[in-house]
Amino acid sequence: MTAETNTGPMIGQRHLQAFLLFLSIVVNYMAKFNAGVAVVAMTNAESTNPNFPEYDWNEMERSYILSSFFWGYILTQFLGGWLCRRYGARITMFVSTIGSALLALLPPWCVSWGGWQAYCAIRMAMGLFQGFLFPCIHAHLANWCPVNERNRLGALANTGIDCGTLVAMFASGLLAASSIGWPGIFYVSSGVGIFWCIIWLIFGANTPRESKLISEAELNYIETSINSSRKAEEAEQKANGPIPVPWKAIWTSVPFWALMITRCCQSWGYSTLQTEMPAYMNGVLLMDMKSNAIYSALPYFTSWMMAFVYLIIADILLTRGVMSITGIRKTVNSIAFFVPAIALIGVSFLDSDQKTLAVVLMCANVGINAGSTIGSTINTIDLSPNHAGILMGIINTAANVIPILTPLLVGLIVKDDHDRTQWQIVFIIAAVIFFVGNIIYLIFGKMVNQPWDAPDFLDSQRSLNLQEQGVGAKALEARISEELQEAKRKESEAGLESTEEHL
Repeated sequence: MTAETNTGPMIGQRHLQAFLLFLSIVVNYMAKFNAGVAVVAMTNAESTNPNFPEYDWNEMERSYILSSFFWGYILTQFLGGWLCRRYGARITMFVSTIGSALLALLPPWCVSWGGWQAYCAIRMAMGLFQGFLFPCIHAHLANWCPVNERNRLGALANTGIDCGTLVAMFASGLLAASSIGWPGIFYVSSGVGIFWCIIWLIFGANTPRESKLISEAELNYIETSINSSRKAEEAEQKANGPIPVPWKAIWTSVPFWALMITRCCQSWGYSTLQTEMPAYMNGVLLMDMKSNAIYSALPYFTSWMMAFVYLIIADILLTRGVMSITGIRKTVNSIAFFVPAIALIGVSFLDSDQKTLAVVLMCANVGINAGSTIGSTINTIDLSPNHAGILMGIINTAANVIPILTPLLVGLIVKDDHDRTQWQIVFIIAAVIFFVGNIIYLIFGKMVNQPWDAPDFLDSQRSLNLQEQGVGAKALEARISEELQEAKRKESEAGLESTEEHL
């Protein structure tokens, strides 16, 4: 008679926590990416609602606004992880989201007297708060997800990235064109953030044991699964000791550099469209804000759907043995980089008479690029399961520097947002970067554990160095001995010659 396995309720508190994480990403991304639409509405009232103030900001000033969020964002990534460990995900995520939401209220009140500089300062402060978010999300998933459900619940939470971008583009355009005008973008973004914070304080809990709503069966299921996994890890760590980080080996690893360059190239192409698409649609395709909202959101809806398509296809190919993990990663990443590169070049040659084709190509660009998650984002686990968190932290920090640079480059190139030839330069640069990034990945990328992943790698290196030093010392000793013998021989010969001369 076999023992019955406790799998907990089919839908329980763990699913509610994953859904709350999904919503947290959505509301924070609304505040993060509404600026792409907002700056168009604030500088071109005729395309939205002319009853609200219009500001005469040039392209460079608008670029500073779009870039400024990331000035703060890259500074608090590691601090977010420390705060989460110190105070728990519940309070840290609350502070992150409420801070961002309250700051989102300020632009309509501050821009009138502080200009674009005030808007930049507000967005930089928002970035500082939102930098706490993702370290908390990963920690919260680790505390709540049974081992065999981590991929599923983690995927559910992270689909908030595409959904949040989609909602930011769509809702911001509709609000700007409505009776509440562009200030409504900030009021609604703030309102949904504050509402999420209230729900989070009611239902969020750092661990299953802290939850007042979880059933005994689900609590036992989650804790049994997580504890068994942690016991195995602790036993291994007790036997081998904590695994030291081989920093020199990581920083001199060609596959690691190939992955980091590839992720930065992906960030360049993606962030170019993410921040500049509303301005391009308004300036070159001559779309009003309501149409702009719908068509700016469509590519991210496509991306959201394609993420599931890629996941299903990759799972089938791998489980049926049709392709190896190396084949899947490099094939999917090639599709996710090369097709968008071609689509970007195509978009750059279209004008307002070819709006439909332009939207189709932008949907292809963003939607097909969703494959980069499977293609390269999770390659850190292939290279080094033991140090995947360290690798992800380094690579994410580097990749988040790129969205600071792309709007600034656009500001330098595009002086007239109605000039298609200037936008061609922007899109062709992004296409070339996509192409080069994937070529580097194809040539130098690896999907196997690197030697420096081994827990005893540093000990082995020390032993090898000592052996080499030992061999070197013996060789040096032998050489000195030979030199001494040679010196004695010469002295002996000199003594004999001297004796013969006296005789």
